[in-house]
Amino acid sequence: MRRVLIALSAVALAAASVPTGASAQSMPGRERNDGRGQNADGSSQNTRERERGPAPLRGRVNAGPCPYVKILYDAARYVELVDNRAASANVGFTGEIEGVTADCSYREADPITVDMNLLFRLGRGPQAQTDSRTYRYWIAVTERNQAVLSKQYIDLPVNFEGAATAAVEDSRTVVIPRADVTTSGANFEILIGFDVTPEMAEFNRNGSRFRITAGQPAAPTADQQ
Repeated sequence: MRRVLIALSAVALAAASVPTGASAQSMPGRERNDGRGQNADGSSQNTRERERGPAPLRGRVNAGPCPYVKILYDAARYVELVDNRAASANVGFTGEIEGVTADCSYREADPITVDMNLLFRLGRGPQAQTDSRTYRYWIAVTERNQAVLSKQYIDLPVNFEGAATAAVEDSRTVVIPRADVTTSGANFEILIGFDVTPEMAEFNRNGSRFRITAGQPAAPTADQQ
């Protein structure tokens, strides 16, 4: 797993009351079908993939709640379109941030350390000319609903090895300094998204989508075999 440390300058925040207890953020993954057949126990590999999500993290008792961790809707998916024309035949590389699990730790005046596991679903459309692609995504720390405090860009190299789709997990750690012991994790928000073009963001914002298998030949049915 890849790990990165994001350090922020201390930000003075108003004192806030902080309840005791751990708070873990979680976004379960949506179902996907990768078409890879049966497992040795007779269960479908498709079912295994659909049930798989980001690895869970152990909850810890902290001085207060964890920061909110969210996938930004406008940047949750990455879809390359030739000439920006929305047709399955024009699709190049695609991707989706399928889910994230997160947990944090901090006590007394310690900084807030947030550990995250992310799951990406990636695909190759008919216009993808190579077998590998380096995707780029970012992690931003904000004062909740206000200014961006830090934004880190991360490269995610992927080799499809001849397959049409790939599932990739990545692990990251973010460290947020606190002004004093009264500064709660609830004052912060962590946003995650692909590095997308304005056209891709608009495509996502409009609710348009292609699955990660867009443009790939459909699997033959029993009647066609």
